[in-house]
Amino acid sequence: MLNEEIIQQDISPGTKRQPVKCVVWDLDHTLWDNVLLEDEQVTLRPGVVEIIKTLDSRGILNSIASKNDHDAAMRRLEQLGLWEYFLYPQINWNAKSSSIKHLAEALNIGLDALVFVDDQPFEREEVAGALPEVRCIDSGDLDTLLHMPDMMPRFVTQDSAQRRNMYLSDMARTQAEKEFVGASEAFLASLRMVFTIAPAREADLQRAEELTIRTHQLNTSGRTYSYEELDAFRRSPDHLLLIAGLKDRFGSYGKIGLALVEREESTWTIALLLMSCRVMSRGVGTILMNVILRMAQKAGVRQRAHFIANERNRMMYITYKFAGFREVERDGNLIVLEHNLSPIQLLPSYVALHVEELDI
Repeated sequence: MLNEEIIQQDISPGTKRQPVKCVVWDLDHTLWDNVLLEDEQVTLRPGVVEIIKTLDSRGILNSIASKNDHDAAMRRLEQLGLWEYFLYPQINWNAKSSSIKHLAEALNIGLDALVFVDDQPFEREEVAGALPEVRCIDSGDLDTLLHMPDMMPRFVTQDSAQRRNMYLSDMARTQAEKEFVGASEAFLASLRMVFTIAPAREADLQRAEELTIRTHQLNTSGRTYSYEELDAFRRSPDHLLLIAGLKDRFGSYGKIGLALVEREESTWTIALLLMSCRVMSRGVGTILMNVILRMAQKAGVRQRAHFIANERNRMMYITYKFAGFREVERDGNLIVLEHNLSPIQLLPSYVALHVEELDI
């Protein structure tokens, strides 16, 4: 895997809300001046192109929720050179809350990671009423958009800067899957996936921090870790910090998994295990965990895991249970699980595993 090229940004004081993952744009009187159906040559509002491209460079996606003629809007966006920036655009005559909900499902991100920009108070109120998690912004406040704390990730990594292209690659995979004739495992084999696991290096830490900030559903601890905390774990002889990546014939998914293992003399404990939602449908969600189990088996230690329950991460508890972990302690929302290291699930036949600097 290539080392990540890192750009550090100042971070302004802000709230503890979820970081913004996608900005959803209205079109008429928001992205461009005037109404498209009244003027086919509508012009972009000043500064909009810079905002869209800057968001894209920060790893924040762009999309559309507009009541408009789809073909006419697509044609004008192509003429303006912006169509490629919008993922799963919702251009129809449906309620905008319905379009935004569909968009969140297509992107596989939470509604609380979306910002909706519209010039009409009615439309903003309709979305806020139906989807209170979505942050709604008046298009008259565009000048402040890029300076909002939620729009300013602490780090911009190579993975985040390429996020839109990764989604485009995933759309190509999805289309290929729809067209594929045969069993699902045969399709997965056709992807020629390579799963990589390695100890996190210094160049990985900013992406590792980003993963803890952005990954909520498939995160066993539900907490975030700072660059400095992760660096301390990376340097500690009593901890093992692992990072995982995935690629296939369509391109790289980037760094998509992270694990933190506390290593005591007789017991190893998985303190954190997370996996990007983007790869779970590829059947690779348990590979990182199973590699840790094999390492513990070879080291002759007892294997435990901590799971901290919240409203969003139950899938990871189920993942542990299906993998053979059993609950041995419970203290509030902290659940301690243990695995007897027999049996350990086999690697899926359709994935090649590349392990670096690890004894398995």
